Amino acid sequence: MAGVTRGRAARPARVLATAAAGLALAACGGPQTATTVVAEAAARTRQVAASASPSGTPSPSASPAPTPTALGKGEGTVNVLALRGYVEYGGVDPTVNWIAAFERNTGCRVRLTYAERGERLDQALAEGSYDVVSAPPETAGRLIAEGRAAPLATRLVSHYRDIPKWLRTLPAFTAGDRVYGVPYLWAYHQVGYDRAQLGRDAAPADIGALFRDRGPVMLRDDPLTIADAALALDGEDGTKDPFRLTRERFDAAVALLEARGEDERAFWRSSTDVVRGFAPGRLRLAQALPYQVGVLARADRPVQGVTPRRTTGWADAWMITAGAANVNCAYRWLGHVSSADVQREAAAWTGLAPANPKACTGRTRRICDDYRVDDPGLRGRIVFAVRPTADCGDGTTGCVDHAEWQRRWRELVR
Repeated sequence: MAGVTRGRAARPARVLATAAAGLALAACGGPQTATTVVAEAAARTRQVAASASPSGTPSPSASPAPTPTALGKGEGTVNVLALRGYVEYGGVDPTVNWIAAFERNTGCRVRLTYAERGERLDQALAEGSYDVVSAPPETAGRLIAEGRAAPLATRLVSHYRDIPKWLRTLPAFTAGDRVYGVPYLWAYHQVGYDRAQLGRDAAPADIGALFRDRGPVMLRDDPLTIADAALALDGEDGTKDPFRLTRERFDAAVALLEARGEDERAFWRSSTDVVRGFAPGRLRLAQALPYQVGVLARADRPVQGVTPRRTTGWADAWMITAGAANVNCAYRWLGHVSSADVQREAAAWTGLAPANPKACTGRTRRICDDYRVDDPGLRGRIVFAVRPTADCGDGTTGCVDHAEWQRRWRELVR
């Protein structure tokens, strides 16, 4: 078993699939109501999350090492900081384990720590030393800016070239001609809507429906949702980057979010929140992920999703820290998690799209279809997240930095 483990939550895709099966039964007149099925799925999630595995303290990091030109012998250990659900060792389901094969094939023992994205991930980074980190865009940008991420010798990362160039070159984890992250999972937002409430011919026109239409509406509980409000203000044909906001645009986006009261607006953290909202018909609209919409539709719920002409998305990447003590094992880890086999498991476990399209087979094919992985025209409609910075990303001044995004979001979502 992995050496360092902290907490465990059931995978969103598994919980959604369980809920979908129950919803289908309820729709056919089964003994359980949709509300009961979703509530039981959520209860199982809480029960699994409450059972923590043994924990420990990561080893101290070594001094920063130069970018290697070749892989050497593995050091025997790799300290991994992962977002929940991004690495599995069989603790929830014995058949879902993509650590054992890595340890067996490389001789590198994984010492694993989990953290929630956002401020809890920042806290974990401040308190421990790690060789590799699964970083969302806002974390990746900070690690690069602070010199705490190592530029990668991508030729040493197995399967790296299997990942499409448009993902490999996203600005969230690149700087100049240097690459700091290997894409792992990605997603984007749709406007999910209940046809029974809006009418079959009343699909939302654009992303502005999430902020202007009558509620109840559910939004993602994340400071970067402010960017979606900025897109709504700019209009679908706007070309401004919603993650680089001047004070005026930022305040206007926050004001748009504040315009709706608690009776019309709610926030989701877990994918099951969206299912629980739509299943009994409580929601009209939601800032939803394609897989969430797909699960509900396959359960015969009257829920569909519209991909706006411009919408937001994100990609999470694996990064090696500048002070990594176990560089050779770290590079082997990056190659392992870039493989089609691991990415197939990760996508099926989380309900997110795999960075390596070779993973789009078997049960993951449905997820890739939900995200339209094979559609070359889709990515031009997605503005992928970067960490908001005061220099506007181009060395100028006048933009609102990420710390202010976090502060205002805490005031908004109490």
